Amino acid sequence: MRLFTVSTLLLLSLGSGLALQIQCYQCEEMTHDCSTPEFIVNCTVNVQDMCQKEVLVKDDGIHYRKSCASSGACLIASSGYQQFCTGKLNSVCITCCNAPLCNGPRQKKRPQSAAAAVTPTAPRLHVFALSVVLLLSSALC
Repeated sequence: MRLFTVSTLLLLSLGSGLALQIQCYQCEEMTHDCSTPEFIVNCTVNVQDMCQKEVLVKDDGIHYRKSCASSGACLIASSGYQQFCTGKLNSVCITCCNAPLCNGPRQKKRPQSAAAAVTPTAPRLHVFALSVVLLLSSALC
């Protein structure tokens, strides 16, 4: 029972003690892709956990909106506008991502090996916490 209690407390303290913050590009209605250092912002810790990118096709060209977002709000917005993402005039495309500065310019696609394509991407914090718990449990037993 002591081992379970220690492991649980350690896991909770690691999970809640580390603040998760992401950086995103942020701009409103720009006619150029605002993916330069002056548009980088720090998102609200543990609230805005995603970056959002909106691409609007208007009469005068392509407009960009980029911002920090909460995962719930971003995913709802992107799914709600999916039918309007045509690439034609009056098109609105909203995408969400959760890596630093992921709402910037598109990265060139790198060829993936078959092993990399099927490897799940687990959050590093959880893997680290689980490793610590396993290490502690083996030391305390």
